[in-house]
Amino acid sequence: MFAAVGRFVVRHPIWVIVAWVAAAVGVIGFAPTLTATTDEASFLPSHYESIKAAEVQQQAFPRAATPSAIIVFERRDGGPLTEADAAKVVAIGQALTDRRIPDIVAITPTPPSPNRLIQIIAVEMTPQRGPADQAQPDAVKVLRAALPDQLANSDLKAGTTGTAAQNLDAQDSGNRANVIIGVATIGLIIILLLIIFRSPIIALLPVIVIGLVSQIATGLIAWANQAFDLKTDSSVSAMLIVVLFGVGTDYILFLMFRFRERLRLGEDPKTAMVSAVARAGEAIASAAGAVIIAFLALTLSTLGLFKSLGPALAIAVATTLVAGLTLIPAVVSLLGTKVFWPSNAWRHEPRGARFAAIGRSLARRPAVYAAVSGAGLVVLAVFALGFHPNFDLSSGSTSTESESNVWSKELLRGLPAGATEPSNVFLRSDTGAPLPADRLGAYRDALVKVPGVGQVGQPTLSPDGKVADFQVTLANTPQSSAALHTVKGPLRSTAHAAAPDGTTAFVGGITAVFVDIQAAVNRDYAVVFPVAAVLIMVILGLLLRSVVAPWYLMLSVGLGFAATLGATVLIFQHGLGEPGLIFILPVIMYLFVVALGTDYNILMVARLREEAREGRNPRDAAAMAIRHAGPTVAAAGLILAGTFASLMLAGNSTLTQMGFAISAGIVIVAFVMSLFLTPAITALLGHLAWWPGHADVADDGDREAPAGPRGRETP
Repeated sequence: MFAAVGRFVVRHPIWVIVAWVAAAVGVIGFAPTLTATTDEASFLPSHYESIKAAEVQQQAFPRAATPSAIIVFERRDGGPLTEADAAKVVAIGQALTDRRIPDIVAITPTPPSPNRLIQIIAVEMTPQRGPADQAQPDAVKVLRAALPDQLANSDLKAGTTGTAAQNLDAQDSGNRANVIIGVATIGLIIILLLIIFRSPIIALLPVIVIGLVSQIATGLIAWANQAFDLKTDSSVSAMLIVVLFGVGTDYILFLMFRFRERLRLGEDPKTAMVSAVARAGEAIASAAGAVIIAFLALTLSTLGLFKSLGPALAIAVATTLVAGLTLIPAVVSLLGTKVFWPSNAWRHEPRGARFAAIGRSLARRPAVYAAVSGAGLVVLAVFALGFHPNFDLSSGSTSTESESNVWSKELLRGLPAGATEPSNVFLRSDTGAPLPADRLGAYRDALVKVPGVGQVGQPTLSPDGKVADFQVTLANTPQSSAALHTVKGPLRSTAHAAAPDGTTAFVGGITAVFVDIQAAVNRDYAVVFPVAAVLIMVILGLLLRSVVAPWYLMLSVGLGFAATLGATVLIFQHGLGEPGLIFILPVIMYLFVVALGTDYNILMVARLREEAREGRNPRDAAAMAIRHAGPTVAAAGLILAGTFASLMLAGNSTLTQMGFAISAGIVIVAFVMSLFLTPAITALLGHLAWWPGHADVADDGDREAPAGPRGRETP
């Protein structure tokens, strides 16, 4: 099949290129804009209690809501606010009200905090009408622009935080991150390809081609989101950049190495490209299939975040795969050997002494290589047991120096930790009659006694008297593990148990949302991980015609995942002292490390099988596979790890953690697992690795004549 694809593309390269350009023009012209959201609650399905609580609040108290923005004031000298300072804050609030800023409903100054270190103005805004609605961010911009004039000639300083301000800062941070990541990714790819091929044409080829493909992929993702009402997290755009350029460059590398190999065997450029597609196509398609299936397994998630992330990345990889097997061969078949200009190094096979030495050493002592590499991964994997999830996506999507983050921390100087985003307990009558007023006091008293609760406000009744809202201020910050424990355990159990007969209690608020997200993620771990693993094993079994090989390949990749998580915990939690890692990190790591780790395993084992089919014993086959496939795996792993490492330049904790974890995982799977552990285990198992088939034994008609010392270089 892949040979037929190669022949068609090589015979009609102009038409293939024109078709891709036309597709790009059509998608760019008609696809909707890809938008993102940082609203954690929007990712949860409706059966969770926090969402039910939000629905009760919307029905009973449609005008009540946590302020969209909070303006925090403090003295420049850090001292207590004076009466004159407090009066100035009230005057500023009135002045801002008089400006009648669009989409601001109310501006309400509050008294100074009990210790008089801070004072706030609560700003209510019109509800956001969707992820693309810029009304609230625009209102925050106006507020921030107006503050300096209002603070002139006073002893006060101020800043804006709250949900709307965090969303604005997240957008700005995301836009800057996309530029930084894009420049770093493209720059790294160009530099590394120049070093590998010494050709500016090949160095620029992925940038031009994948730049075109990315427009098509982004448009297709936007259409899919619109068609299936999917919500995209703000980090997806940055991840799309590195996925498209990283994975796309890998596939181009695999194809170009094969193309160069066939040229060295004496084939003309067009025949060499057909051979390259025929020989590398199965491995590339299988590798991409593993990645796509791993991503699509996320559709089984209960979280909207993962439901949309999986298809988005799957579409990106699928588009890249098709381009790798059609557009790249079409362009290269037109250029022929000029694609390597000005270097002539493509004519001569390098000696590859380093990888040859590694291969010979592993062939002599495969048990030692398997034990040492496996033990190293196990040591790192132990640290994964200390993983603590962090559920604050909003602050994690901005830099620590952003105004919303800085003033959110300043706010804690004067208010209890939980006062920034209080929880709510809603008590609803199920009988159709108003709530019994004489029972509300006792119910509040029960909530006050809950461990971890700082204070409980007096109940606010809905106009019909059928719903009461008890505002609960937690003793700990809303995103902390202690706050989540309070809501998940004693607060919810007490709220439900103490509810009077004929009533139902719902615990809501951002902490309750995090609790439900944690429950959803735990459920997804038990469903998505096994399903993705089984489907990838099926692909491996079909590719390798073996029952044994998929098992140890997946076990090694699983060990690589655990080692990667352990390394990330070691660096960020133990080394940098962060309280936890972003909660989606294990799922993202699992998919990238497992899927991409399987890519490199497929390439290495496929080459090992090819060497065995030429009559080599298992150990010699492993040695030759490392010699010839090692440079390709190393180059691809270095480029892919580097592109994901560029996420660390974004300046926010979410992408920094993702960038480190994924790049570290790729380094582990490429340079430890694929180069050492997998070949060593395969060499030890010998023919058993291919049971019950005989994939390592070829018919005489399938075996090529020996190619000589320059005959082969890459997978």
